[in-house]
Amino acid sequence: MHAITKLGLPIHVIHGNNTGDLYHLSRIAHESKGQVTYYGQDGSFSLHGRRIFMVHYPHYAKAMALTGDYDLVCNGHEHKARIEEIANVKGGKTLRVDPGTTAGIGSKPTYILGDLEKMQFEIRDVPLEDIPAAEPVSKSVVG
Repeated sequence: MHAITKLGLPIHVIHGNNTGDLYHLSRIAHESKGQVTYYGQDGSFSLHGRRIFMVHYPHYAKAMALTGDYDLVCNGHEHKARIEEIANVKGGKTLRVDPGTTAGIGSKPTYILGDLEKMQFEIRDVPLEDIPAAEPVSKSVVG
């Protein structure tokens, strides 16, 4: 069982720009018996009555938000959390979110928690105090 499946919630994933993701996410989705849905490079689905689009690259996400076909567009790649409204061609607004980086690459580790009913989202810090410290490594010199 992979760590992402422990909560028992449905999970929707796409891959980023790491080519190893293609294999690993496909395997995790297959082994999850339907709990994890892996879409490939982009995904479109409905959840709680909201139309959602996911893609890794922000320029692609912004373009999809402009169409007005989605309530929420999610992307990654920037390694900086952001929540923004984008005016779309249908006269409305589409929300675009980037959760940042859970690994802390380039900026502090963050995620986004959202309420799809109210369409309210907030950036949160990953609670590092809950992560156990690595065991110290001792070195011996043989001479």
